[in-house]
Amino acid sequence: MSHSLPQRKLGQNITVSAMGYGAMGLSEFYGDMDTAHASTMMHKVIDSGVTLIDTADMYGRGENEKLIGSVLKTLPASVRAQLTIATKCGIDRNNTSGYNRNINNHPEYIKQCCDDSLARLGIEQIDLFYIHRLDPNAAIEDTMQTLAELVQAGKIAHIGLCEVSAPVLQRAHAVHPVDVVQTEYSLWTRHIEDDSVLSLLKELNIGLVPYSPLGRGFLTGKIQNKNELAENDFRRTNPRFQDDNLEHNKRLLQALEPMTVKYNCTMGQIALAWLLAQWEHIVPIPGTKSEKYLNENNQACQLKLDTADIQILNELKNHINIQGERYTPEGMKGIF
Repeated sequence: MSHSLPQRKLGQNITVSAMGYGAMGLSEFYGDMDTAHASTMMHKVIDSGVTLIDTADMYGRGENEKLIGSVLKTLPASVRAQLTIATKCGIDRNNTSGYNRNINNHPEYIKQCCDDSLARLGIEQIDLFYIHRLDPNAAIEDTMQTLAELVQAGKIAHIGLCEVSAPVLQRAHAVHPVDVVQTEYSLWTRHIEDDSVLSLLKELNIGLVPYSPLGRGFLTGKIQNKNELAENDFRRTNPRFQDDNLEHNKRLLQALEPMTVKYNCTMGQIALAWLLAQWEHIVPIPGTKSEKYLNENNQACQLKLDTADIQILNELKNHINIQGERYTPEGMKGIF
């Protein structure tokens, strides 16, 4: 690690860089993949000072974890010790094709996924292990008990949940402390402010990791038309990127434009700085395949927005209604 970033605490027990990295796009969903480039990119991420690396067993059907595992093997022990490796299970794509998935929180499935992830990552303990999506046919109490057993066995260090509602989070936390919640959160996805999740996280001191903090690239202002995207980019079918919705949603970008001039920065940096300003225990995980954008994202840690500008951004949701669901119906499985 030749650079350093400001540090933040995720909840009570995990200290990481203020900006994390979402590795998903290196293996799937955002255009063509290049294994050699992906490996080089992971090394650049670590060298940049990012210490929270986020993956999941479903990304590339295990290939993303293998990629990270291959990089971890090359690191000095002192560097590896600084990293927090987070992975997830619960979205079962083993017997499906394409984007299709099943949600599975069965205890034996979770335990097997944990063992498989440990093997692919080449590590003895997963620093942060999430349930990726909640199975409507599984009681959260049983799921948490399974995770608690994995903690006791030393296979995972910390427990996380993704896309969880406030009532379910309360029930889960009563069984075993939840360390981190990961959910989509950005200037165009703000449901956790309205459904009591964010306030509950603050009450329970549970860390928050927002994924897609740049709105899948939308908040950078660089996507003007879905046809600019690669043929195998999943955003081509994402409801928010469809023609009418995309044009309507650009109103949000128009509101950001004056601030980029004021702060001499990019729209994406405004979006990330706004997230960081919402709470001291928030660590976004933007993903990118570009070293330029990696550095740009990390520089947002140094951007301090005026209180008045934060308030302006806070209030955007009151007069700009984002059009389109976050995912297709298939992608909404396990989100309640």
